[in-house]
Amino acid sequence: MLHQSTLGMGSIALASMMSDQKLISAPIAHRPARAKNIIFLFMSGGPGQTDTFDPKPLLQKLDGQPVPESIAVNVPKIPRSGVNSKLMASPFSFTKYGQSGIEVSELFPETGKMVDDLCVIRSMNHRIPVHGPSECIALTGTAVGDRPSMGAWMTYGLGNASQNLPGFVVFLSNTTGPAPQRAGWGPGFLPAQYQGTVVDSKKGVPFTAMPSGYTDKNRREQLDYIKWMNERNLAQHGADFELEARIASYELGFRMQASAPEAFDVSGENETTQKLYGMDQKHTAEFGKQCLMARRLVENGVRCIQLRNGGWDAHGSLEGNHIARSRATDKPIAGLLQDLKQRGLLDDTLVVWGGEFGRTPTTEGSATGAKRGRDHSPAGYSVWMAGGGVKGGQIIGATDDLGYVPVDRPFSPADLHATMLDALGLDQHQLTYDHKNRAEIPTVFGGEVIQEVFS
Repeated sequence: MLHQSTLGMGSIALASMMSDQKLISAPIAHRPARAKNIIFLFMSGGPGQTDTFDPKPLLQKLDGQPVPESIAVNVPKIPRSGVNSKLMASPFSFTKYGQSGIEVSELFPETGKMVDDLCVIRSMNHRIPVHGPSECIALTGTAVGDRPSMGAWMTYGLGNASQNLPGFVVFLSNTTGPAPQRAGWGPGFLPAQYQGTVVDSKKGVPFTAMPSGYTDKNRREQLDYIKWMNERNLAQHGADFELEARIASYELGFRMQASAPEAFDVSGENETTQKLYGMDQKHTAEFGKQCLMARRLVENGVRCIQLRNGGWDAHGSLEGNHIARSRATDKPIAGLLQDLKQRGLLDDTLVVWGGEFGRTPTTEGSATGAKRGRDHSPAGYSVWMAGGGVKGGQIIGATDDLGYVPVDRPFSPADLHATMLDALGLDQHQLTYDHKNRAEIPTVFGGEVIQEVFS
């Protein structure tokens, strides 16, 4: 009877989706939210923790020597641990910044100035030493890449606060090196409407320009006809999340043709603001523009923004690699934090920085001098968080004297995910989706909120 009804269940769902709320879904409130939005600054390839936010003076003293047995015995027996290689001192010095006196590498002089707003977690760890699966762990919670990204879960839970823009936007920059993992912004088993929209920072949202020869009126008529045909299909065949998401994307796309170009056009920003993000310099222009767009999207109600900056995979010539990558990102990131703060947006916006893993304290291979690099090290690495209720100016957790493994407060990506969700008012155990008769949650392999982040 339902299948033969005029609308069918799929169209009933569609009718609700296309209600007067115009695709703005009500958020699921589990507890008071500390943040309304999240910006994830994902540094793909694996920044070295001992070269960025986890200084190790002993590593400097033992440069070129074997790993001491007292530390080697605690290193997980995973491939590429480098435990039998020679130790490699960081080529970068560290300086204490702010009232907190947290030490930050010379790679990040501008971000260092904002250290009193940062909560640095030095004891992240997992056991997968390969880029693709590790990126999936960092962004979805599992190595397989078949589950929803955290951005999709957040958009599913929070809804979309913007009528005319996607709830989850992704920017890619410097995509040389490890290939971007689509699972990192994919919907997994969630309805397709929650996947991230990948945006070209040079061209904006793809395919949103009004086609030649169309006006708002005849474009609307065309989309109404397409919608009518799709509704007939739903009525005949029943619920189809992909088709429903496609219909929703047509509607959203129509509204974006009017609003998206303005939201992504930063040319109207004054010169001071553009310089703050480094848009006046060639090496910072691309990522600076993306960070500025992220701030504008927050102002426009976009819930989740992911900025993936690739190329941190420094198996050789780590010094040159990390100088280039930090030079491209340091000023834009500091500019983003400053701009959010001065506009009163940082309190409501959670900013997270980190990669899929860190790098070994040892050198890889037999290279010498400036050609030395490090292998992958998921056993211990650093991330930081700011804004969105985060207590800045603090360090949580610690690795051993060489930066290999956590010796205090070890945390997994699932713990980080639970903490990010908590900041947004979402309880990892109550945010569920029925998939194959199982109430799925975002942190399927466990995970606890890192309470110290907010206290």
